[in-house]
Amino acid sequence: MMRGLRGGLITAVPLVLIGLAVMAFAPTYQQHLAAAAALNLMIVVGLQVFMGNSGVAHLGHSAFVGLGAYGMAILATPVAMKKLSIPHAPLGLAQIALPPAVAAALTLAVVALLAVISGRVIARLSGVAATIVSLAFLIIIHSMFLHWPALFKGNQGFFGIPQVAGLPLVMAGAVLAIVVARLFRESPNGLQLRATAQNPQAAEALAIDARALRRQSWLISALICGTAGVLYASFTGTISPRLFYFQQVFLTLAMLILGGMGTVTGAMAGALLLSIGLELIRSLESGVTIGGLTLPAMLGLSGVALGAVIVLCMALRPQGLCGPYELDEMLSRALRRTGTKR
Repeated sequence: MMRGLRGGLITAVPLVLIGLAVMAFAPTYQQHLAAAAALNLMIVVGLQVFMGNSGVAHLGHSAFVGLGAYGMAILATPVAMKKLSIPHAPLGLAQIALPPAVAAALTLAVVALLAVISGRVIARLSGVAATIVSLAFLIIIHSMFLHWPALFKGNQGFFGIPQVAGLPLVMAGAVLAIVVARLFRESPNGLQLRATAQNPQAAEALAIDARALRRQSWLISALICGTAGVLYASFTGTISPRLFYFQQVFLTLAMLILGGMGTVTGAMAGALLLSIGLELIRSLESGVTIGGLTLPAMLGLSGVALGAVIVLCMALRPQGLCGPYELDEMLSRALRRTGTKR
């Protein structure tokens, strides 16, 4: 526990420093970009908890993000606004407006319940079958958002959500996600789950219950992603179903692959690097002038970049930029080398 807590806090130091610098010196626009990057980081860390430890490719994490965001919207939006957006919501939800903290707690309870139910199915599968089922779960949840307009407002944006989360709260949520992910990774259950991915036969011979461990990591992953959804809704004040579908899935998956899915440090590094890189690429999409040379508009360049990241990383560096080591482990190895040279 102490190793995981210490490692999580050390891993979160770069994020904290960047967050403090942005809050102190950056304009409002860049603070919003930093908040979006921190929310993506939370989603990537949540994805890493299951995918990085179990070795099972997971494409349904955005469903939990959407559930967290819509749960917060339905429960916390003022009644006057819900009369305009979801006047016919079932169970009298159009007449209820809970305090944001209570709404967040109830939303995460629902996310946990759905994670427990879906986890019992996912835990029984492995390989391509588990990946396909997780994708089917995402499609089911997205279809529910679209085709239950009485509760989720369909394809239209859900507005009027209380904007109670600022950049400090979003950063705190990202730090908490990193610490929780490291605590699980360094726990006996996290170690055993990685063992089941690396050598299933040996793990079975040692009577390790792989299904129970997958259910646990699936639940933790869902809660981290659900929390990211809650913070997203509370930060932006408006949401729509398209935000929690394939675009977010591939963006966060590319971030995890870039940094390395085996470590929490890799998840954080991939999220930060790709967030910065994509923002630079988006500035090129509409055309820019560099040294007197005017570049034409290149719409869709960010999508090409995402695909290139996934293909090149899987081909050239499957372990990601950070490899198999966490940040505190890298620092410890560097200090040992320095001491040996002396």
